[in-house]
Amino acid sequence: MLYDDFYVKSLIQTIEDWPKQGISFRDITPIFSDPKGMRMVVDAYVHRYIATDITHIACIDARGFLIAAVLAYELQKPLILVRKKGKLPGKTISQKYALEYGEAELEIQEGAVKAGDEVLLFDDLIATGGTLFAAIKLLTSQGANIKEVAAIIDLPDLGGSQKLRDSEIPVFSLCAYDGE
Repeated sequence: MLYDDFYVKSLIQTIEDWPKQGISFRDITPIFSDPKGMRMVVDAYVHRYIATDITHIACIDARGFLIAAVLAYELQKPLILVRKKGKLPGKTISQKYALEYGEAELEIQEGAVKAGDEVLLFDDLIATGGTLFAAIKLLTSQGANIKEVAAIIDLPDLGGSQKLRDSEIPVFSLCAYDGE
């Protein structure tokens, strides 16, 4: 199925003043209840990554899990979960980071990746980049290489995608909301 930016954007809802006053939250959950939209999004990523040398897909808690799990299945790649602190069993390593509306901490399991692994890092959206940079630190501290960061939505006005590019990390998103 061909990707249609207008169709996918029509599914994304903007929730004003959530999770706090002044934030315009871009909600991708309606994509999951629309089979055409879900297929369109997944197919776009499958087509992009099927012939690449990625070895693992890492995804960030929680909406990123939903697309990344299907993508890992379709591409037959291991899926690495990057979760909020306290959500993973066993030995973990953690990294604090700043959000546009607070502070949080992510973790992954020790040994989830190793030197030489080529990782696609997936999240639902790119805002300031804080969450993604924390995940990148966790993955690279175990020797992995970040092949690309992928997201459904980029919010370029918040600067995260540019910070990633400035750090020489390739970035791909299906759609952007610039100045909206």
